[in-house]
Amino acid sequence: MIKISNRLYTAQAVRELDRRAIEEQGIAGIVLMKRAGRAALDALLARWPAPEKITVFCGGGNNGGDGYIMAGLAQQMLIPVEIVQLADAQKLKGDARRAWAFASEAGVAMRSWQSYSRSDSASNTNSDSPTETQFASGIVVDALLGTGMSGEVRGDYRQAIEHIHQLGSPVLSADIPSGLCSDTGAVLGVAVQADITVSFIGIKVGLLTGRGPALAGDVLYRDLGVPEVVYGDAVANSAAAQEPLPVAAERLQLDTLLAAFPQRERDAHKGRFGHVLVIGGDKGYGGAVAMAAEAALRVGAGLVSVATRPEHVPALLARRPELMVKGVASGQELEPHLEGPTLIVIGPGLGRSPWSEQMLQKAIGSGLPMVVDADALNILSEGRVGAGADASNWVLTPHPGEAARLLACSNGDIQADRLAACRNIAAKYSATVLLKGAGTLISGAPVKSEKEGGAVLPLWLCPYGNPGMASGGMGDVLAGIIGGLLAQGLNASMATCLGACLHSVAADRAAGEHGEKGLLASDLFVPLRHLVNAR
Repeated sequence: MIKISNRLYTAQAVRELDRRAIEEQGIAGIVLMKRAGRAALDALLARWPAPEKITVFCGGGNNGGDGYIMAGLAQQMLIPVEIVQLADAQKLKGDARRAWAFASEAGVAMRSWQSYSRSDSASNTNSDSPTETQFASGIVVDALLGTGMSGEVRGDYRQAIEHIHQLGSPVLSADIPSGLCSDTGAVLGVAVQADITVSFIGIKVGLLTGRGPALAGDVLYRDLGVPEVVYGDAVANSAAAQEPLPVAAERLQLDTLLAAFPQRERDAHKGRFGHVLVIGGDKGYGGAVAMAAEAALRVGAGLVSVATRPEHVPALLARRPELMVKGVASGQELEPHLEGPTLIVIGPGLGRSPWSEQMLQKAIGSGLPMVVDADALNILSEGRVGAGADASNWVLTPHPGEAARLLACSNGDIQADRLAACRNIAAKYSATVLLKGAGTLISGAPVKSEKEGGAVLPLWLCPYGNPGMASGGMGDVLAGIIGGLLAQGLNASMATCLGACLHSVAADRAAGEHGEKGLLASDLFVPLRHLVNAR
C-alpha cells in the first residue's frame, strides 16, 4: 500500500480531499484552515526561532486565509507581524473572510498592497543604500496564490512576487509557491522562490518535478488531521470505506525498493544474474559505453559485454578487464554477438552515423529486451529505424530534448507538463519510460484495465538527486544501472524505478562527501556498490 505521504496529487484531487473532509467527515473548513495556519507557523518557527518580524502577503482566496491565520497566531505569541493584502478585505468570502476576522480581532497590522508598495518605494528612494529594504531582517510568508491558478500571474500579484524576490528575505510558502503550477511544476509567468513550502492534506506533484524542486525549497507535508478514510484507506468492510482517490504519481522510496531486490543464495553463480550487452561508442565516444558497462557490473549483472568501434577495444579492456569487449565495424559483424545476451543497452555514445543506425537496426531485430538511451532515441525519433517495432519490452530513457524529438514537439512543451509527456511517450511506444530531469518521472508500459475502461499508465517520481548531476556521462551510468537490474530478473517498471533511485542517491552521497561542482559520472560507482549491498 502506498503511504499517504508518498501520494502526489493534482490540485483537483486535493480539492476533492478537502470536500470529503468537510462534507463527509464533518470537519469545518475554518478548522482545517486554522490547522494549516498553525502547522505553517510551527514550521516557520522551527526554522527561524526568533524572527524580528513576519510579513505575510495574503491573496484573496483560501491560501490567503491560511496567511491570515498564521498572522493572527503570531500576534497572539507577541511576534511582530504585518499583513500585506492583495485583495480588499470586504470582498473576501467564506473561510477566508473568517480568517481575516480572526487576524483582525487579534490586532494584526494590515496594509493594502498599494499602500505597502508606495511606502516601500519611498523608503528605498530615501535610503543611503538602494538595496536596503525595511523588511530585510524579517521572514516573508507567501500566502498569495494557492492551487487554483490557471494562466499567467498578472497585475498586483506579479508585482508582489517580484517584490518578494527583491527583498532577499527568507520565505515560507503556504501550500505551494505562488505562481508554480501545482499539477506540472511549470512556472506561470513568475513564481515565488521559497526556502520552505508546507503542503497541506495532499502533496502537490508540481512541488517535486519541473521547476518545483528549485522553487519550493524544503517541502514539508501536513495532513491536518484528515482521517485516512478520506483518502480511501478504510478497511473494505467498513461502512465508511471510499474509493481511493487517483494519484498523479507515487513518490518512490529507495529503502522500499531495495527490500524487494532479491538477496543472493549461497550457491549463486554468474549465470543466474544475466548477461548485458552494451552497444555504442561510435568514433570518439568510447567513454560512454565504458561507463554504462561498468555501471551494469556494479549493480550486480553476472556478465557484461560491449560491442563498439574496434579502435575502442584496447582502452575499454585496460579500464575494466572484467568486460568482454567486441570490436564491430558493421551490423553484420554484430549479429554473432546477439545470441548470448539476456538484454541490450543501446545508445551510450552511439552517434548518428550509418554505423549507428546499423547497430540499432540489428539490436531491434534481435527481439531482446532493451534499454534505449541517448542517440538510439534520436535515431528512433527520425522514423527510419524501428518503425512499427514491438517496444513492449523496452525501457526508454530520454532527457527533455530527446523526449521532444520522440513526440515531435518542443523542449518547452515537455517541461510545461512533464507528467503528460512521460505518459504520452509510454503510450506512443507501449514501453516503460523514464523522463530525466529534476523530479525524474517513470511511466510503466500501458496495461489494459477493464475497471478503467482502457490502458492505465502508472507514474512514479524519483525525489532524489542534485545539481551536480548536470555533467556528461550521468545518463550513460543510469542506462547501465537499469540494464544491470533487468539482467537480474527485475521487471521493467521495478528495474527502472530502483535504477533511478540508486543512481540519484549514489550521486547525493558522492556530492555530500566532496561537493556538487565537479561531480563526475564515474564518482557514482563506489556509493552505488555500497547501496546495492546495503541490506
